[in-house]
Amino acid sequence: MSKIDRRLRDARSIELDNAFYVEDGTWIESLTVASNGPFDVESLLADISGVTVFYDEEIPTASTDVQIRRVTILANESYPFILGLVLRQETIPNRIVLQDGVFEVVATAQDWDHFRELADEIQETLGEFELRSVTQDETPGEPLDSGRLKEVLISKLTDDQLAVLETAFNHGYFHIPRETSETELADELGIAQSTLSERLRTAERNLLELIYGPRQE
Repeated sequence: MSKIDRRLRDARSIELDNAFYVEDGTWIESLTVASNGPFDVESLLADISGVTVFYDEEIPTASTDVQIRRVTILANESYPFILGLVLRQETIPNRIVLQDGVFEVVATAQDWDHFRELADEIQETLGEFELRSVTQDETPGEPLDSGRLKEVLISKLTDDQLAVLETAFNHGYFHIPRETSETELADELGIAQSTLSERLRTAERNLLELIYGPRQE
């Protein structure tokens, strides 16, 4: 992931969606790679030793300035590999993403002792890290594979709804406190404020329907 990030000049984020250990330090990895400009996966990975491309597809977005690709690779990961560290401590990896040169890892440990062992090993092998938060929860959360969720969400929204959500997110509309207003977002998109409000509410309703709506058997 780090090597891809260094080679991809306009990288926005690289997320590890799934991985399976093969042998001798080799993993099959599924990545979601987002960039502020177009890129060719074969050329991007051509000079990275120990990496073979299995599969590559573009994920449609509402923005012409952003390209997102789902990539499956066979990669030889040298120790320490962050996913390997997490799994060795019997911890569930919920999310691993690289953004702006920084890894963000969300994981679920069985108890405090397992968490401390994981934190100690990460610090010993990778160096100092910032602990953003710790919460106690009865449910462990889903292990990785959030990239599939992105594809499902994108398939349920129209291009106009995606554009509104993406613009609102990038301009801090969902921040607390908000960093922009609906009027400013409407001006940015060149649409009426009433149109923006309607698209935003419809997009939010569609997203919530995926979670709370009736399940199809």
